[in-house]
Amino acid sequence: MTLNSIGLDTKKTEDLANDLNQLLANFQLYYQNLRGIHWNIKGRAFFDLHVKFEELYTDANLKVDAIAERILTLGETPLHTFEDYTKAARVPVGKNISKDVEAVQLIVDSLTELLKIERNILEASDKANDEGTNSMMSDFITEQEKTVWMMKAWLGETV
Repeated sequence: MTLNSIGLDTKKTEDLANDLNQLLANFQLYYQNLRGIHWNIKGRAFFDLHVKFEELYTDANLKVDAIAERILTLGETPLHTFEDYTKAARVPVGKNISKDVEAVQLIVDSLTELLKIERNILEASDKANDEGTNSMMSDFITEQEKTVWMMKAWLGETV
């Protein structure tokens, strides 16, 4: 086993970086979806949702940077083109969404997909003894589970 400069198995960190790149691509699409619904939301819930969507896209932008920096910390290169993002992403693309229920459902569907990816990374980072990635995924999951709960409550649904 070959260790990198931060003491982790190079093969395992390469695999983790690939998984993180998939997460990065999905977060970029999620971020762009949030920008779109922030710009295009209409209706009686406009004022509340416009502010909430801005909060969410600001947070997503910070997470995009954190994911890319973690990939670099592991010694790999983060994806950085829209072509790469669209090839690797699995979150739904929201186009021309202006209705409140449709916008909130897009967030729930996107976060559900992100949570699946993050849980897979959490498992892999645990096996790789990579506490940095593990901690990041744990924090993301905790926060996003709460957001899903809140969005589903807004929709009148339960988790």
